[in-house]
Amino acid sequence: MALPLEALVQTVPSPWPGTGHPEHDHILTLCVRPTSVAEVSALLHVPIGVARVLLSDLSGMGLVSVTEPTGDAPSTTLIERVLSGLHSI
Repeated sequence: MALPLEALVQTVPSPWPGTGHPEHDHILTLCVRPTSVAEVSALLHVPIGVARVLLSDLSGMGLVSVTEPTGDAPSTTLIERVLSGLHSI
């Protein structure tokens, strides 16, 4: 699944304390609030392709939910959040 950069990812409440993989567990911590695929990539300091694979793994395990954009343009809120994330790098 090729996740769009602007897709929002959020950790699903689960009794499972972790995956045993540090990268996956870091993403689960980062995504307690909706976080874009681009933000995850930037915060982990990994290429976007790596972030997409890690997020797809977690989605397949049912540990994160992914909300893909429905319109032609991303929302202003999303753009502001992405810009804020990029500025904090």
